[in-house]
Amino acid sequence: MTEESAHDGPTESTLETDGSGISGDEGVVRRDRFSGGPARSFLSSLAADERIFEADIEIDRAHAIMLAEQDIIGDDVAGKILMALDAIEVDGHASLPDGEDVHEAIETAVIEGVGPDGGKMHTARSRNDEVATCIRYRLREDVLEAIETTLALRESLVEVAAEHTETIMPGYTHLQPAQPTTVAHWALAYEGAVRRDTERLFDAYQRINQSPLGGAAFAGTTFDIDRERTAELLGFESVVENSMDASSSRDFLLETTQALSTHATTLSGLAEDIIIFANRGFVDLADDYSSTSSIMPQKKNPDTLELVRAVAGDAAGSVQGLTTTLKGLPRAYNRDLQRATTHAWETVDAVTEASEVAAGAVATADWNAETLAAEAGAGFSTATGVADLLAANGLPFRTAHELVAIAAESGADYDAIAAAAEEVLGEPLESVVDPDAVEAALDPAESVASRDSQGGPAPEAVDPQLEAARDALEADNETLEVTDDALETARQTLRSEVNGYV
Repeated sequence: MTEESAHDGPTESTLETDGSGISGDEGVVRRDRFSGGPARSFLSSLAADERIFEADIEIDRAHAIMLAEQDIIGDDVAGKILMALDAIEVDGHASLPDGEDVHEAIETAVIEGVGPDGGKMHTARSRNDEVATCIRYRLREDVLEAIETTLALRESLVEVAAEHTETIMPGYTHLQPAQPTTVAHWALAYEGAVRRDTERLFDAYQRINQSPLGGAAFAGTTFDIDRERTAELLGFESVVENSMDASSSRDFLLETTQALSTHATTLSGLAEDIIIFANRGFVDLADDYSSTSSIMPQKKNPDTLELVRAVAGDAAGSVQGLTTTLKGLPRAYNRDLQRATTHAWETVDAVTEASEVAAGAVATADWNAETLAAEAGAGFSTATGVADLLAANGLPFRTAHELVAIAAESGADYDAIAAAAEEVLGEPLESVVDPDAVEAALDPAESVASRDSQGGPAPEAVDPQLEAARDALEADNETLEVTDDALETARQTLRSEVNGYV
């Protein structure tokens, strides 16, 4: 993925050739002076560019069609170029001649196929705007795939929540028993976080989906090109207006990698919770998402989720690496950008896979309701409910808090609370509150049922949360479908236009 100035016809390296546009074994883009030496492999990105091979073919097609429509090249030349591109696509990336990058290799292959006229394919563009377009074209697909996995995870979490609205479980702060809650409340907490991750990826997609093609090296071109037309043929929503910005900016890469890193962080928290819950017997992971020991046959390890957890570190590292690469670059193009893209590719692949694994693990896990219920009251987790009850009956909350804290140190049951009331208030507990109400507040299930404020764990408070989660999931699925359809329509339109020439 290297830079090249916009030109019409063969490059300087096609001088003194056998007439085919090829000078010996050298490519057609670099002059002989720059065609060899020990640094060639260091400069080359051809192997890594396999990822954008199909994107480059599509961009070459759209550009050639636009050049013909604008009478910059003849229809017959466009037809020969498009036929050569079809053949190159069929043969695949592995058949490309050697080159610094996929763009040079494809151009070389086109010229090998049709002669010097093949060099007209690169008229009015540079590899600077070409590679920027390839990256955006491919990244769109990758981000939509990542979004799809977030939707699958949200669906799994919603299904768990719907099944377990009354499944009591212990809730924690600082990994210490804190207050009883439900599996539904826990699942919807993660659904809300993943929903925001989906939104961030959709937002990033909007800024990816802008065409830089036509920006050329950075200063535009003297040819009468139609940038809106190539954007349309490639399914881009708009163009990046400023030609220097179009060719050199990679903030869309950074934004996308950051959004993926945020999602990876959410996944890491989810994975950590389930790992801890599995350790405590609260949940059983399916065998498909577990492994055993090579020496200890009794072991069932949550290995897949441990790897999900680790992806967050990789993603954070990619954000740092990409930020560091971009932070000191002057406008316009710099070769450092060849290294920048790798961070995004590695992150989107790893996070997408981790998200898919997390969705499957959640969907297939079994929650042990009896174990969860037995542990829900551990550590006097209903203490806050008792303090709230005393406050609701007229005690200052701080006084109620002190009373319950004393009870926690001496039994954490009704008798301990009654003794603490005598110590703190100097009067019997029943003079302040109905004993039956205290007994109910001490029960984890009753405690959960009483927490019916908006967003709370009580089943009646969870119901609207579930409804909102389902509505948001349906809306995001529809948005994804519309977006996918728009890209497919563009692909079909471009193919139809190509067929008109070949």
